[in-house]
Amino acid sequence: MATDLRLKEGLPEITDAIVATYVECKHINHLGHKPLPNREAVVDALADLLDILYPGFVRRQNLHMGNVEYHVGDLIDGLHDKLTPQIARALCHEHEHCGSREPVDFERLAQHKTVDFLKKIPEIRGLLEQDVEASYLGDPAAKGHHEIVFCYPGLEAVTIYRLAHELLLLGIPLIPRLMTEHAHSKTGIDIHPGARIGPGFFIDHGTGVVIGETCDIGKNVKLYQGVTLGALSFPRDAAGNIIRGMKRHPTLEDEVVVYANATILGGDTVIGHHAVIGSNVWLTQSVEPYSVVTLEKPQLRIKSPELFQI
Repeated sequence: MATDLRLKEGLPEITDAIVATYVECKHINHLGHKPLPNREAVVDALADLLDILYPGFVRRQNLHMGNVEYHVGDLIDGLHDKLTPQIARALCHEHEHCGSREPVDFERLAQHKTVDFLKKIPEIRGLLEQDVEASYLGDPAAKGHHEIVFCYPGLEAVTIYRLAHELLLLGIPLIPRLMTEHAHSKTGIDIHPGARIGPGFFIDHGTGVVIGETCDIGKNVKLYQGVTLGALSFPRDAAGNIIRGMKRHPTLEDEVVVYANATILGGDTVIGHHAVIGSNVWLTQSVEPYSVVTLEKPQLRIKSPELFQI
């Protein structure tokens, strides 16, 4: 197919128009010599972390107690080298974004934070052991714990959340959100890394679950698909700007069960321990412990096939 050279003559003009927007639309550019964290590098590090958390389930098989120490040691060494530059980039970006001019050795700071994060892995594995057990006890379809680790998207989303949450607690920007959004794209489960979630957490089926940044979730809580734990409204200052940093999302105490497509909203909303929230409920107020919240039973109509015969 022949190329019309006269049409290509207009391409420099298009380029100039696009580049002009890089001045006008400054919030969607990152131009300069200080790169942001690399998405692919973060996802690659996440794969290594999953291999450490669930040895034998992810990439490397034929592991046993005779060789697993070498395998994990090699991954830990590689993670130190992979995560340190990405964390340094994130810290540098936040430092400049906040307008600070104090000199900081970001590489050294990132190295310390990377080591502090890697030290948390045994604790994270302890939480995940309880999450897997809660999944097994809560799902009669599960044939065993290995099936849950190998197959359940809810566990994958919770695992990545627990890693991202620890990074967030260490004051690392951007990377925790990159991790949980990667999990969101894979599983359809959206957990903000800032949420606080206790042990024994089980998301059954999972697709469409949303857990907001300031949620507090106790131990042994179970959610079904389509559950939203969201904000009721956003408080604003006198100028109409959103006030950030306030609690906007609900609290679920221990042993709460929330069934499919329920929506619970508001930072002042507290679901008492052992409460059960039924399917499709829209809830913006607190409920006492051991409460059962359901909608009135809808009216079901079934038309006889005789009505449609000619």
